[in-house]
Amino acid sequence: MNQTVSVFIVDDEYQSRLVIVKFLIRYFPGLQVVGQAATVEEAIEGINTLQPNIVFMDVQLHEDNGFDVLDQLTHTDIEIIFTTAYPEYAVKAFRYSAIDYLVKPIDGQELEAATQKAINKLRLQQHTTPEQIQILQQQINEGFRLIDRIAVPTAEGLLFFNTKDIIYCQGQSNYTLLFLTNGQKITSSHTLKTYEEMLTTRHFFRAHKSFLINLEHVEMYQRGEGGVAVMSNGHEVEIARRSKSDFLNQFKS
Repeated sequence: MNQTVSVFIVDDEYQSRLVIVKFLIRYFPGLQVVGQAATVEEAIEGINTLQPNIVFMDVQLHEDNGFDVLDQLTHTDIEIIFTTAYPEYAVKAFRYSAIDYLVKPIDGQELEAATQKAINKLRLQQHTTPEQIQILQQQINEGFRLIDRIAVPTAEGLLFFNTKDIIYCQGQSNYTLLFLTNGQKITSSHTLKTYEEMLTTRHFFRAHKSFLINLEHVEMYQRGEGGVAVMSNGHEVEIARRSKSDFLNQFKS
């Protein structure tokens, strides 16, 4: 896209909005901040009228939240960057939905990275999807209880499927290969560390520095120095020697 990228900021704290504006001026002087809002009503009117490209959206707006805004927008061709004061453990919700976020107090370099990513998505016409919002909203509304649906970013866009359909993940540098029950092998732009942080509470186990396995898909264990886990698709995954005891303990009643 060749036109000037426009930005709208939604936050009920004036100081928080000011911080975002200052960082945008510093890192992206060509961007245009076309409006700001402190309430749900102001945000809905401003975004629908001004039709910005990027919206910085505070999760909590007084007694309301940012989802109240998104539910009532007629202008939806936007890239959303959520801002949140929620503690770090809750950030899994954003990773599950593959939506960018900034934790308050906002760090300038993190804002720069998130904004640049949003600009890149706009150029590729890869906007935040309703399904991403649904995944994020459901988790936050349910107290960050992680649901089974996950969004996986790939070079082509986003794929959505259930975590139970992942047999194992294999790390390759800054990418991850996901092996699925339907025989697909998906290349994700997330690192294996990211998937470990998201999925270890969903019956996944870091078997090796390069492998994260779904324990529900382990068919057999072959003894050895560390051993080998035979997965439901017939693939064999090496168990690191230091992980052997922890792995076997997963199957004790």
